[in-house]
Amino acid sequence: MWIRFIGIAAALILVAACEREKRVPRAVAVSEDGSMEVSAMTFNIRYENGGDKGRRSWGERVVGIVKMLRAEQPDFLGIQEGLHGQVADLRASLPDYGFVGTGRSDGGREGEYSGIFYQRDRFAVDGDKSGVTWLSDSPDKPGSMTWGNEIPRVATWARLLDRTSGQGIWVVNMHLDHRSQPSREKGVRLMVERLVKMNRDDEPVVWMGDFNAVEGNPAVAFLAGKRSMIPPVEGFEGMVETYDVLNAGVKERGTLHFWMNDPNRQWKVDHIFISKGGVVLRSGILRGGVPYLSDHFPVTATVRFPPR
Repeated sequence: MWIRFIGIAAALILVAACEREKRVPRAVAVSEDGSMEVSAMTFNIRYENGGDKGRRSWGERVVGIVKMLRAEQPDFLGIQEGLHGQVADLRASLPDYGFVGTGRSDGGREGEYSGIFYQRDRFAVDGDKSGVTWLSDSPDKPGSMTWGNEIPRVATWARLLDRTSGQGIWVVNMHLDHRSQPSREKGVRLMVERLVKMNRDDEPVVWMGDFNAVEGNPAVAFLAGKRSMIPPVEGFEGMVETYDVLNAGVKERGTLHFWMNDPNRQWKVDHIFISKGGVVLRSGILRGGVPYLSDHFPVTATVRFPPR
C-alpha cells in the first residue's frame, strides 16, 4: 500500500514540477466593462475501483488527468465520483485551485465527492454561501436518501467573487442517480428551488455535472426550461445547455463510453448549463487521453456574461 502511494505521489510531483517550469504565471486583465468570461469543465473521474487494473487504475490515470487539467486550466472544474484519496491527489497536484465539497456519505471524508475546483488567483468563495445539498427530503442531512436511490446523491454549490470583474457567480455541480428517475427529477427541482432562493440578485450561474440522463430526459429538459411534468419553480425560467448551442447537429456527442471507442455505444449524460443572458464562446467534449482518463469524457465550455 505504502509503495503504491509513494509511487503515485512521486509521479504527481514530477508532473507538477515539469508543468511549473513550462507554465507562465496566468494573468487575467480586469474587465473594463464589467463583463465576465469564464471557462468550465465537468468530469466524472471514475472512483478508485480495485477492479480497474493496469492502465485503467487510478495510479495510472491520475498522471494523465493532471496533465490534461494543467493544459486546459478551467476556471471551474466540477468532478464526480472522487473518493477522498483521489480528491487529495488532485488538490496536491493543482495548488492554484481552491476546493469546495465533502464526501456524500457523512459530510466529511466518506463516500464520493461531487466537488468544485476553482482558480484561487481569480475567484474567492463568498463567506458562507457554499455547501452541499443532499438530494432527498432531508437535504441538509448527510447520507440521506428518500427518492428511490440506493446511494446518496448530492449537489455542491458556491457563490464565487470574480476579482477581474467584481461580479458574483454561482457554480453548481451535481451527480444524479443512475437508476431512479424520480430521484433525478426531484433532485434537479430541489436544487433549482434552493438556488432561486439563494440567488436573490439573479447573478450568473454555471450548473454542471453528471446527470446520468441524456438530453431528452425530463430532468435535463426541466433544467433547460422545456415543458415537463416536473412542477415549475417560481422565478426559474430555464437555462442554456452550452454544448448544444454550438454543436446541435453533431451526432457523435457521447460522454459516457464505458471504456469503449464505439461512438454508437456512448451517451451524453454530462452537461454544462449557464443562466440565460450568457454567450457561449466555445464548447466541446475532450475525447483525447491514451489510455482513456476515465469512463467518461470531460465536457468543456467557455462563456461570457454581460456586465450587470
